[in-house]
Amino acid sequence: MKINVFAVIVLSFAFAYGQDTSSFVVENDIDTNKAVTSSSNIGTNGYNFSLLNAGVNSKYSEFGSGFFLNKLIMVSSKKIGALAKIDPNTNEAYKDLFCLDIKEDGDLSTPLLFSRILNTNNSEDQLTFTPDEKTVYYTRSSKENSLQYKLYRADLEEDSHGNWINQELLSINQANISIENPFVSPKGDKLYFSSNMNDSYGGYDLYVADINPDGSLGTPENLGPNVNTPLDEKYPSLSLDGVYLYFSSKGHKNLGGYDVFVSRILEKGVKAPRNMGNTLNSSYDEVAYFLAERNKGYLSSNRPNGKGSYDMYVATNEEVKQNLEGFVVHSESKIHLPNTVVVLKDEDGNEVAKQLTDNNGAYNFGVLPFEVYTISTEKDGYINKTFDFTASEGTPTSYNKTLELDTTPPVIEKVDDKLSIVIENIYFDSAKWSLKEESHVSLNKIVKVLREHPEMRLSINAHTDNKGREAYNMNLSNKRAASAVAFLIKNGIAKSRLEFKGFGETQPKIDCKSKCTADELQQNRRVEFIILD
Repeated sequence: MKINVFAVIVLSFAFAYGQDTSSFVVENDIDTNKAVTSSSNIGTNGYNFSLLNAGVNSKYSEFGSGFFLNKLIMVSSKKIGALAKIDPNTNEAYKDLFCLDIKEDGDLSTPLLFSRILNTNNSEDQLTFTPDEKTVYYTRSSKENSLQYKLYRADLEEDSHGNWINQELLSINQANISIENPFVSPKGDKLYFSSNMNDSYGGYDLYVADINPDGSLGTPENLGPNVNTPLDEKYPSLSLDGVYLYFSSKGHKNLGGYDVFVSRILEKGVKAPRNMGNTLNSSYDEVAYFLAERNKGYLSSNRPNGKGSYDMYVATNEEVKQNLEGFVVHSESKIHLPNTVVVLKDEDGNEVAKQLTDNNGAYNFGVLPFEVYTISTEKDGYINKTFDFTASEGTPTSYNKTLELDTTPPVIEKVDDKLSIVIENIYFDSAKWSLKEESHVSLNKIVKVLREHPEMRLSINAHTDNKGREAYNMNLSNKRAASAVAFLIKNGIAKSRLEFKGFGETQPKIDCKSKCTADELQQNRRVEFIILD
């Protein structure tokens, strides 16, 4: 569905119902730079939300619950066409499920009852759909005990637009236990929910259960003490890629009541959560946060100046831009190293981005606030290395990190029946014979070997690819070989121990003629260090 038209949707609804759109921008009732709790200061925490009244609020409570067939599904205690029976526990009517059409032109319809099958005379609450939208998991409480919800499942009848069949009470329900706020993972393989089961850490905890192929649920697993506290955790939802868990909690450091938190789901478990900051949370309750797009979703809150006990808001996060930059250098000489492969990986070791350092050895990655990364490097002639990095700030920031690499030792071995000192390639600027600075590190390996073997003599042989005229390439290779010799002499190696010769394109390592790939051309452009005696 296209949810990239939130502003148009909300304003369309407002104009249609004659509402004053100037009041639709919502400000927190706190100083965003000085959000204080009894235990800590909570700032923006890496987020920059703006909240917009969703345009569907009434004097009753409204909670968003997800999407179905391009409709927004909402839970509310409003009643349509009949006198409401009041729930003594909430002093509002028993809740029903509503749907709102989101049209192509961005207009938003009047809320209508979602399903005559799922809505009953009892109280319906949050629901969630599998990715194919053929199965729904929903919650319902009875009038006799309206605060205790049970979890149900139903299937969408084939070729119907909302006829739910095979309704069943799921086996994970227990006596005197409430199961609430179900949320199916983006892959459709897990169901998250909140419950006050007997193994909870206190009040309501978050749980996850595997979804079996037949739609039944596996044994629920408590998400553990990183997420759950002695107080209540509710309203789990996941990011669109399934990497982040969002939920509301009273028990972690917050601004007051329920705040929305985010926790990364790692292969080894769920990471300790982070408060989503004072541009989303307030000193009141923020619940039922779920995404429609990467940085846009819905939130319900009982903050002041709303219409009902809980109102729905469109929450848009303007992503905080951060970058990690620096240089890759040789650890001893500090010479910058171009053409180094640099890979940024997330906390689970998944590749986030990959690039080659530029001609100055520089790299630059975009990173997210408070995320943990590793940076790995790979370059011919250097030992592969891994570096740890944490984006430790919550505001727009440029981090700088220099990556220092150690060289691999030179190897003496036979190459094409010639005893050689084997090192990485020697680099020159295109069509030039002056050594690039990074090649100084490589040639210093040759200096080291010659100093360790004072009797050794070398022939420095330079080769080009077959691009350009043959005579030009021959001349160029002679000049490049001479440059390498000049460097060795400058660094204390006697001229009498050195010979040099350019072979141009006459001795290709790979005889690819006119059909050479870029890699083959690169291999043919080389300098060899042949041991004479």
